[in-house]
Amino acid sequence: MNPTPLAGLGVLVTRPEGQADALCRLIEAAGGRAIPLPTLLIQAIPKPAAAVALLAEDWDLMVFTSRNAVEHGLPLCPAGRPRAVALAAVGETTARALDTAGCPPDLVPTGRYDSEALLALDALTGVLGQRVLIVRGEGGRATLGDTLAERGARVFYAEVYRRTAPVVDPGRLLAQWTTLVQLATATSDEILRNLVEILGPRGQAKLFATPLVVVSARTASFAEAMGFRWVELADRAGDAEVLAALIRAAQPHTGPTADSP
Repeated sequence: MNPTPLAGLGVLVTRPEGQADALCRLIEAAGGRAIPLPTLLIQAIPKPAAAVALLAEDWDLMVFTSRNAVEHGLPLCPAGRPRAVALAAVGETTARALDTAGCPPDLVPTGRYDSEALLALDALTGVLGQRVLIVRGEGGRATLGDTLAERGARVFYAEVYRRTAPVVDPGRLLAQWTTLVQLATATSDEILRNLVEILGPRGQAKLFATPLVVVSARTASFAEAMGFRWVELADRAGDAEVLAALIRAAQPHTGPTADSP
């Protein structure tokens, strides 16, 4: 087995600053060159009074949708602990953040980690009359809350952080793209959308010809609709699974490459 399957390859890592270090280390251990380009800024809600009030109430179920929801939501809870009969985490990273904070979740999906997988758990099929608080960022996906409401739950949202696009000058990166970047990653629709906007019209042709690793079928479809020519879907959203997808994308293949005309 090749111990450095990414040898000589540059990988664009687009996760928010402070959340990409582990993936960058894995890429470099595999012989690749991690190129951090955060395309999303995570910021606390400036006036969280509404979220604080909700988090002080008692709930049958409290759902944390991301690691960011845990890191920004728990400090707003009374004594830093959720007031809920049961806790749910949408993904593995979210579950780990809760566990590290001393609040291990009761419900975590298996297989793929997303809202749909969480909703497939037996415990969430019988929520009639339950009070459910979803802790999330501003303007998060509606699928989870809408589905629980359709099943009879009374759903509320505590929005504890916001996502914004950073201001980035991509000129130097684009000038060296062919030699620097051979693979790219995007772990959410919003990250992908911001990446395309940051690179602008002059960078989109280069980006669309670069193999892209994503972590959900939804983002894969979004990328293909945008014009990406090769999209590799990771088995899960974890760093190890993203690395495995990068290694698959790096193998010789018959599809388009970043150097194809």
